[in-house]
Amino acid sequence: MIGTGIGVGIVGLGGMGHLHARSIEDLGADIVAGADLVPEQRDRFGSEFDAATYETHEDLVVDDAVDAVIVTTPNRFHEPITVAALEAGCHVLVEKPLAHTLESAERIAAAAEQSDAICMVGFHNRHAGSMAMFNEQHARGRFGELTHIEANYVRRRGVPGPGSWFTDPDLAGGGALLDIGVHALDLALYTLEFPEITEVSGVTRTTFGTREEYADPEGFGDNWDAEAETYEVDDSVSAFIRTADGQTISLEAAWATNREESMDFRIRGTEGGAQFDIGDTDIELLEAGTAGVEHYADIQLTGDASITGYAQQDEQFLDAIAAGRQPETNTIEEALLVQRVIDAIYRSSESGQAEAIEMPELERASETDLASETESESEAQSETEATTRLE
Repeated sequence: MIGTGIGVGIVGLGGMGHLHARSIEDLGADIVAGADLVPEQRDRFGSEFDAATYETHEDLVVDDAVDAVIVTTPNRFHEPITVAALEAGCHVLVEKPLAHTLESAERIAAAAEQSDAICMVGFHNRHAGSMAMFNEQHARGRFGELTHIEANYVRRRGVPGPGSWFTDPDLAGGGALLDIGVHALDLALYTLEFPEITEVSGVTRTTFGTREEYADPEGFGDNWDAEAETYEVDDSVSAFIRTADGQTISLEAAWATNREESMDFRIRGTEGGAQFDIGDTDIELLEAGTAGVEHYADIQLTGDASITGYAQQDEQFLDAIAAGRQPETNTIEEALLVQRVIDAIYRSSESGQAEAIEMPELERASETDLASETESESEAQSETEATTRLE
């Protein structure tokens, strides 16, 4: 099997950590270690996977049995864990987003560039059946030139409860945009093959999370108490992105909003279009023609539901390790562009007028921030105990 002989350690032993661990085992690799601050999480993980467990990631990355590390902690801790693993010579798969801030993401990218180890970022929806079928049809020229993408990841009600790390700006870096909007944004940029971005504008809103009376019929956020905890992150975002070639992206993401939920992803091309739910197995192709009579053609493609994006992503990670080469997808460079666009959306919203942010301006601002990198790195290093529970 593809993962034979590869020892994997998981940092962050919540639901996502267990999901990756089971997928990795199915691919033939060995789950040899896990790290988490919570004793109960360590006990459960160690028992299920017969793995060594550690309280901190520092101990895990120097375990001789660990060849690769999967990071599934809150966003703020991606940097210290990923950098420590790379410096220890371990390959890394870090869950999305790359980091909680652009500056932190850039420091991860710098560490990855200096390391011989492989580093991938966990955007699993790229590997879903719907996207795989789109890619094949697009390679055949079926859609012509791609012009616009409508990317939606909207919950009608689905705010994580106040007091969770998701609603803490220091831990998450942002709200709905960084949590679920990042999936839709990454998929749009991936579809357009990570084009040169020229302009970004957006508005983020905090509408529902601070309400004492918040209707949550399905109980997504347990023990709701808006007064007990701070809530300083966005719960919805609307954004528009332009590329140098004239392609555009419209993004809608929300933890809560008064509209029907949607994970609808629509791709427009000059010769045809496609639509599917993000992460789904199936896809619908939309065409029009004149053969016989003028007509529309709506074509359904149904994929193998047993093949998941997570499994495909983990397989590519192990395959890259086994082959001793950097991955062809889910690269640090791609994740860094996603992070830059997210940063631009927040900065546009903070302007108060949804001011369009030009990407060269964003890059200059980034360079200014990096001038104080040494001080920031010291602060980040002081938080290396942050091996907390998973998203």
